Amino acid sequence: MVEDRSCPECGRPVHGRTDKKFCTDACRNAFNNKQNSDAVNYVRNVNNILRKNRRILEEMNPGGKLKTHRDKLLKKGFDFSYFTNIYQTKAGDQYHFCYEQGYLELSEGFVLLVKRNDD
Repeated sequence: MVEDRSCPECGRPVHGRTDKKFCTDACRNAFNNKQNSDAVNYVRNVNNILRKNRRILEEMNPGGKLKTHRDKLLKKGFDFSYFTNIYQTKAGDQYHFCYEQGYLELSEGFVLLVKRNDD
């Protein structure tokens, strides 16, 4: 029994193996790129924000530990909503990290910038 199959991307007939779904590699790639585009764009945007945050922290904290005002970070484009992880000390302080670069929010709008040394 021969089944007429059509390409889900362009609608042309599909010839060849019975498990083949697309008429060409180009159609397969185009179909999969469309399927994944929303998720890929979101992940790309979040990764760009995280990299930017890390770069800002690294530029402002070349010595590994520095106290500064959060407005200076905001002025450079830092987004406090995005970070890779939180480290909580036994005393209850929460350090937010963008990879190995982190900060601890202090009182009166100040932040302590730190660099994690995982040697």
